[in-house]
Amino acid sequence: MSSNRRSKNITEGVARAPNRSMYYAMGYTDGDFGKPMIGVANGHSTITPCNSGLQKLADAAIVALKEAGANPQVFGTPTISDGMAMGTEGMKYSLVSREVIADCVETCVGGQWMDGVLVIGGCDKNMPGGMMGMLRANVPAIYVYGGTILPGRYKGQDLNIVSVFEAVGQFSAGNMSEEDFCQIERRAIPGSGSCGGMYTANTMSSAFEALGMSLPYASTMANVEDPIVAHTQDAARALVEAVKRDLKPRDIVTKKAIENAVAVIMATGGSTNAVLHFLAIAHAAEVDWTIDDFERMRKRVPVLCDLKPSGRFLAIDLHHAGGIPQVMKVLLNAGLLHGDCMTITGKTVAENLAEVPDVPRADQQVIRRIATPMYEQGHLAILRGNLSPEGCVAKITGLKSPVMTGPARVFEDEQTALAAIMAKQIMAGDIMVLRYLGPKGGPGMPEMLAPTGALIGQGLGESVGLITDGRFSGGTWGMVVGHVAPEAYAGGVIALVQEGDSITIDAHQLLLQLNVDEAEIARRRALWQQPAPRYTRGVLAKFARNASSASSGAVLDGD
Repeated sequence: MSSNRRSKNITEGVARAPNRSMYYAMGYTDGDFGKPMIGVANGHSTITPCNSGLQKLADAAIVALKEAGANPQVFGTPTISDGMAMGTEGMKYSLVSREVIADCVETCVGGQWMDGVLVIGGCDKNMPGGMMGMLRANVPAIYVYGGTILPGRYKGQDLNIVSVFEAVGQFSAGNMSEEDFCQIERRAIPGSGSCGGMYTANTMSSAFEALGMSLPYASTMANVEDPIVAHTQDAARALVEAVKRDLKPRDIVTKKAIENAVAVIMATGGSTNAVLHFLAIAHAAEVDWTIDDFERMRKRVPVLCDLKPSGRFLAIDLHHAGGIPQVMKVLLNAGLLHGDCMTITGKTVAENLAEVPDVPRADQQVIRRIATPMYEQGHLAILRGNLSPEGCVAKITGLKSPVMTGPARVFEDEQTALAAIMAKQIMAGDIMVLRYLGPKGGPGMPEMLAPTGALIGQGLGESVGLITDGRFSGGTWGMVVGHVAPEAYAGGVIALVQEGDSITIDAHQLLLQLNVDEAEIARRRALWQQPAPRYTRGVLAKFARNASSASSGAVLDGD
């Protein structure tokens, strides 16, 4: 291929002979040097069920790439299981892994001068990490999602990972038998695939489909069902065509494309983590996008899908109901999507959706029509106030009233907060403050699914508030506000809150306010001292030193 950068360099002369020799050692022949070299970033791992089913997809991609006339070059990317690390010190490595994955993709593509890359991932940070690496490298690229998990079953009810965390609260409150608790624990995760609701992994995969960086219908397939293998082969072939056309990620990931992705996040009731990750993705793409753009999109786009954690259905149900293309077609017809955006298929969004029905099928309940949405506006609200002048994220669906004022219950870490909930020391009307859990203070912004799940399980999901400079799982719902910025470690006002202070959370007014006069806040600030870093060596220390504010994506290469 004349446009192949490697081919041009290898044929330049004798200086490239050692270069060729190493390829001959792997079975290459002279004819291979005219073919595009395509990286396959394989996230397969037996660490987590999210990634344990990825090898079959990597194998399928390799076969399809060879058949399409390309040379696949396989390299690995790591993963951290959020579900397994939740509530432990290991959770601090989760957001860090986003950066490690991005670095892996960028490093291998750049170091080996690949002509394209196909990234395969499953668990939450695989998606933004892979996308950031693809955008940095900016060679033709496609994302292949490993697929969602099928639901577990017990006593006629569907189960998923959040069922277990909520069962902890129910059991501790005396509302569940030990037998039921143990059976839920054993049955919730029946096989491979990523957590089944519209949690972070499925949110990001859905957004990537809307972004144009994955094939249509790619984001909601089940890992254990056969169609996903053929779909991966289709993705490999599409990537080879993109290499021929020199269609690069930054040609696709424009501001309008990000608006499409965020519209789908709002319409599907997606994870709060999408705010953090799309700030980072936009940064990697060098697209002008701020936290306020999410609020702008929220006001325009209704919630159309009845999906967990605040709804009834799982991602596989969405797939059977028409998938993300059906959601996108509804949005497109309502003027809420940019149909002229280019996608990795070589077609525009509108062209990809041409054959999709204008309205959802009548025999399904997952996707609503535009005239009868779940909620008139999106669910991810950006709040501000003296507690978070840079903005923070509240997930406001599923609540009878997203407004409360109550006394602060202050905790310096997640574990003591969870212990207080389990000991029934948290009462209706309290507002829990979990701090020093931000990008620098955590470090790594651990997720608070254990405390929020326990609150839901004890029946306190709507009557107890929880604010944090850390993050929430995509499986979280309730009166929760995360990504508070500036964070406590950076001297944000959240560091100055004292036990019993009055706090107001008001999603209607987009307000997060500490009801203490400015003179008292100034007095406390004068006495505040930044704590010593929790880590001084290794990746957590490097992340803490370099991470930007959550309000700009917690990126490591910011200005």
